[in-house]
Amino acid sequence: MAAAFLRHPLTPLSLNLSALAGATYLLRSHHIYNLEEHEARMDELEGTLRGHIGYIEDALDRIEGKGGDKGQKMNELYNQRGKDEKKQ
Repeated sequence: MAAAFLRHPLTPLSLNLSALAGATYLLRSHHIYNLEEHEARMDELEGTLRGHIGYIEDALDRIEGKGGDKGQKMNELYNQRGKDEKKQ
């Protein structure tokens, strides 16, 4: 009896389509997760780079004799994140 439904011509096609749909869903969800993780890492890296640029600009200001508050540019740049600026 169980072999009777396997002889139906649409059974292999439906099994293949359901396996393909399942694999596609799994890969899509995994890809979306990886994209979100990558965006989070890039936001963190952007903040770090902005902070380092601020340190460099503060050091350059001290070398040029412009003075100013120590770490002011670093704080301004580090606290300004790309993700926070996105408007949805």
